[in-house]
Amino acid sequence: MEPQEKKKLWLRRSLVGAGTLVLFLILFFTLGPAVFGQSAVAGISPEESHYAQMFAQVMAFVDRNYVDKVDEHKLFEGAMKGLFESLNDPYSFYLSQSDLMSLDDTTTGEFGGIGLYVEKADPSVAAKSGNSRDKYVEIVAPIEDTPAWKAGILAGDEITKINGQAVDNMTLNKVLDLLRGKAGSEVTLTILRGKATTLTFDLHRAIIQVPSVKTAWIAPDIAYIRIIQFTAHTPEDFHKAIEEFKKKGYKKLIIDLRNNPGGLLEAVVKVGSEFFKGGVIVSTKSRVPGETFTYTADDTQSIPSDIPIVVLVNKGSASAAEILAGALKDRKRAFLLGGTTYGKGSVQQVIHFDRTGFKLTMARYYTPSGVNIDKIGIKPNEVFEDKPLTDEQIQAIQKLAEEPLWRNFAHSKPDETQLAAFAVKIHRLEPTLGDRLLRRLLRLDVDRIENKAPPVIDLDYDITLKEAIRLLNAGPLPIK
Repeated sequence: MEPQEKKKLWLRRSLVGAGTLVLFLILFFTLGPAVFGQSAVAGISPEESHYAQMFAQVMAFVDRNYVDKVDEHKLFEGAMKGLFESLNDPYSFYLSQSDLMSLDDTTTGEFGGIGLYVEKADPSVAAKSGNSRDKYVEIVAPIEDTPAWKAGILAGDEITKINGQAVDNMTLNKVLDLLRGKAGSEVTLTILRGKATTLTFDLHRAIIQVPSVKTAWIAPDIAYIRIIQFTAHTPEDFHKAIEEFKKKGYKKLIIDLRNNPGGLLEAVVKVGSEFFKGGVIVSTKSRVPGETFTYTADDTQSIPSDIPIVVLVNKGSASAAEILAGALKDRKRAFLLGGTTYGKGSVQQVIHFDRTGFKLTMARYYTPSGVNIDKIGIKPNEVFEDKPLTDEQIQAIQKLAEEPLWRNFAHSKPDETQLAAFAVKIHRLEPTLGDRLLRRLLRLDVDRIENKAPPVIDLDYDITLKEAIRLLNAGPLPIK
């Protein structure tokens, strides 16, 4: 296989999404039993052969001698789960037949769920970490316009219970099984927000259609594009958006990667090529020589080099989003604004064998300057974002949502003038919540009641976006 052909094959096989989509959004490949067997045997070391024989002997002994009749398939699955748990890698795990069936469902771009990207340490790893919160399920990001997003679940929230069951001893696969389900069915999440605020959400699952990009005009010369995640459709959607911006004469650009959990390596490499004519976008390194590549921009640059760009990032920007942010920052093509990113710098493959499979970390990726950001993240050029809500504010918001005064007003279809006046009134009653936050909460509630998606941008509330506009209008960006 020629190097370029092999590079393309890797792209088709690679996943760099941060959270595991409920249930997975990945590109996978299949190896039949015969092929898998050949690849496993070829070049096997004496030590590997020794342990393989030991495993077979132990499994046979248990099968023949355990006091009750055993299910060989359950023995195999248990051994496989233990093997991957021993790697202490949340991104590498065994996939049962039902997991793979769910995986096949999600590659169509639609699946039944609530719309969350989640991560969870394996229970055995969490027990050793010493951090009591490692036992919970971390929400990397909610997917826009989904039940979880509409209910107000946020990046950084932690699931402590699903349908009343504590998640402490659940594997990530078990969590995904409980979150996913038939559209219309209900699931109840108990969530920890902040240090001590517990919230309960009763959600109805829906068919999740994974979005790609959204656009808006902020001023006659400032275009805005939010990349929600990197799917197979993102390069085409992104390119179309840029071409529309060109027709309308844009002079400045804001790219919003906040709460973008990642996606496909191929997609982010193609999007990266829109900014550069040649040069490194990302590299992957592995102890397997054939899995080490440097990905460079091709000749499809569509964004002129003199267009100033501000990129918005936060802790929900992960993996493929970090690849694009890292390339734009390292090559001094854009100014990064917001918060430090998530810090997921590894690439996985999903391998099928027999009727089961596994997901395995095969490489780590590096930004053009040679930095791997795993568990570190990318620090923006300027840290600028809202302070996280205090527990007191979180509790005040929950209390307000239950007040008849608030609910009745949200159902009255208020205009912006009425909404602003009501926010001032509520602020007097609840001074811990500022007018700006109250206006934002009211808008979201009104949109939910009317079953409308909120506007792409909220300039009244989004102080980071307003800072990006100020920077673009202030002259040359302070890129160093």
